[in-house]
Amino acid sequence: MEKKAAAKKTAAKKPAAKKKVETKRVTFSLDAPHASRVAVVGTFNGWDNEKHEMKKDAKGVWKKTVMLATGQYEYKFLVDREWWLDPACKDCVPNPFGGHNSRFAV
Repeated sequence: MEKKAAAKKTAAKKPAAKKKVETKRVTFSLDAPHASRVAVVGTFNGWDNEKHEMKKDAKGVWKKTVMLATGQYEYKFLVDREWWLDPACKDCVPNPFGGHNSRFAV
């Protein structure tokens, strides 16, 4: 009498469900009519000054809208190669360079 080996059944693994990250639309704005280039730079974009360049409207207000996940972020504006705090932001924190960064929560 032959013995049949029991075939092992392996359960097909389902791919892990991706947790949906909730994001919110955040608009940065800065009144700097004489500036020629402005970018918003911060922890949300790895401090990459190329990633979120802002657009100037007819009144000289620079704006950029980004989608951000819930969290706390630090940022500054890079205005013609000079770092500016956000004058509309009331929350500033010290940075490792002896200055300050603007901070907000989403």
